[in-house]
Amino acid sequence: MTWTTRDALPVPRDAAGLLLVSPEADVVVPLSAEDRAAALDLATTTLRAAGVGPADRVVVALNNDGEATGALLARACAEIAQAAAAPGPRGRLRLHHALEAVRATTLITTPTGAMDLLARLHLEFLLDPLDLGLRRILLAGEIPSPGTYAQLASEFEAEVGELYVDPFFGLPMAHRSARDAAYAPARDGLLGVAPIGKDVLLEPPYEAGATEIVVTPTWHSTLSGATLRTGQVVRLTGGAGIPGPDHTVGEHLLVRGRWLSLPRVAAALARIDGIAHWDLRVSRAGTLDSAALHVTFNRATLVRNPMWRSRIQQALVAITPVAIEVVVEEDVAEQARPGSVTDLRGHHLGRDRAAVTE
Repeated sequence: MTWTTRDALPVPRDAAGLLLVSPEADVVVPLSAEDRAAALDLATTTLRAAGVGPADRVVVALNNDGEATGALLARACAEIAQAAAAPGPRGRLRLHHALEAVRATTLITTPTGAMDLLARLHLEFLLDPLDLGLRRILLAGEIPSPGTYAQLASEFEAEVGELYVDPFFGLPMAHRSARDAAYAPARDGLLGVAPIGKDVLLEPPYEAGATEIVVTPTWHSTLSGATLRTGQVVRLTGGAGIPGPDHTVGEHLLVRGRWLSLPRVAAALARIDGIAHWDLRVSRAGTLDSAALHVTFNRATLVRNPMWRSRIQQALVAITPVAIEVVVEEDVAEQARPGSVTDLRGHHLGRDRAAVTE
């Protein structure tokens, strides 16, 4: 059995056919015709178990890695629901129009996306959430803020649940309702947990403690023998179930439903002369995540140089679709030191799994 992480997943140089490529091209996996059929079967099985049925009209509005995720979910929903559409990540006003145009009864979106839609319905559109007629909201792709499920259920008078969408294939493979503490996988053997710093698959009943979710894609033609570390950390309370993740770990940071590669950020900034230190700060002061790169230069002439700020901004745009504000610190530092991450949300435990003690 091969263990690997997102940043160590090998890129198949000679793979043919359809390739699933993440926005940063750090994940490239082939999907044969048999793989696509197996993925669709798993997705429809998961969605049925989550409550999607023939009377539903579904809108998929996810802002996660790979637009293929939304397309796969919409196709799976179309197999079992009355209608399905994947308008993709878009502004809340356009999402509202899409929900009305489709006459949606089910919305599949991120936790922050749902909360942002709710806030804008109240504060900007001056609309009653009940007017949308949503009966079900399925959340995926992010760590929700406390109280998200209860507030959405109350405001929309809808059933709120969660899909576990694995971060490699964008495949929904488990679900849980707001009443459930643990996921119900679509099939045994797909989802597991391992110690954060040790390549050992734990067996239920689990002891209490922090562990990392792993996926074992037995359905895939070339990765069926691999165990993939997701970077998602769960706190087990004992028993056989796997709860939803409340932390992340490793060289990727989850921001607005997308996995941002920290080594790629470091490599891009290393090519720009004059940067003594950078600190990537992520927060969720309102409904959505926000990211800001705080840069310290090694000489004062660069502090107010618009060209250097633009170079940094363009370097970030080139490697990730995540919007990152560039903040230049007034103080300079002659001594260079490695970049750092400050997660004000409290989600990311650290880049080095071996150093995580929680």
